[in-house]
Amino acid sequence: MHANEAQAVLRVCADPDNLPLSNQRGEGYENKIAEELARDLGRRVEYTYFPQRMGFVRNTLRQRDEATKQFKCDVIIGVPKGYELTATTKPYMHSTYALVFAEKNELRELQTADDLLKLPRERLSKLRLGVFARSPGADWLLRNGLLEQAVMYAQQSGDPAENPAHTIEQDLTAGKIDVAIVWGPIAGYLVQRHSKSPQATSARWQAVPFLPDPTIKFNYEIAMGVRFGEKQWQGELDAWIDAHQGRIDEILSSYSVPLLDASGKVKQARRENGP
Repeated sequence: MHANEAQAVLRVCADPDNLPLSNQRGEGYENKIAEELARDLGRRVEYTYFPQRMGFVRNTLRQRDEATKQFKCDVIIGVPKGYELTATTKPYMHSTYALVFAEKNELRELQTADDLLKLPRERLSKLRLGVFARSPGADWLLRNGLLEQAVMYAQQSGDPAENPAHTIEQDLTAGKIDVAIVWGPIAGYLVQRHSKSPQATSARWQAVPFLPDPTIKFNYEIAMGVRFGEKQWQGELDAWIDAHQGRIDEILSSYSVPLLDASGKVKQARRENGP
């Protein structure tokens, strides 16, 4: 880290409105992990917020405060393992993409994402499938001849108030799509939120994961991101993750994140109770 007076503060780079990951009210699982980390390091959390899209790292982890000349923040709680824009810690989360849908008609019988392909062709051809462009889900639809049924969403909206969870929740609730393909933590969060909403009385929502696939990568490991060259800080975070993986898993499970074991199988059951 930097000057002595900064040692009492854990400066975190985060998105202000991107649940279930983070928001300005501290309601995301990345917020909870940051709080645990700060407490164990004897620090308090301070955030630098910026929408997690193009320019995020440049405007947070790599940007200095004009007054103090210190970097604005020192850790991004969630980046892909091996992320090219930062150095990364050891991964603390391994999750996968999933389908999200209302449990009605034939959909209620789905146990894995590939079960969708086993539906009668007449039924399958009528489904509207929400998917984000340039995602594994889009590749899967293309491979299985379902891309014409896709409702395609841009990876990054021009509106900073929009995020993937809100977009999918809105269209699935309105019936604009029947099934969505989203990153697992978002899938679990949507099911959890819907279970507490007035609409839950009509049809439960369900999330089913994609199994390991030989040609399309659905599962990803998530680590913390730090600046290149800060080996001591990176090592401190690695040691903390090693010592607190169980607690991290508890936080993630409380948000219904589907967690995978080393073989790619879901290792913890989804929960519908909030954090």
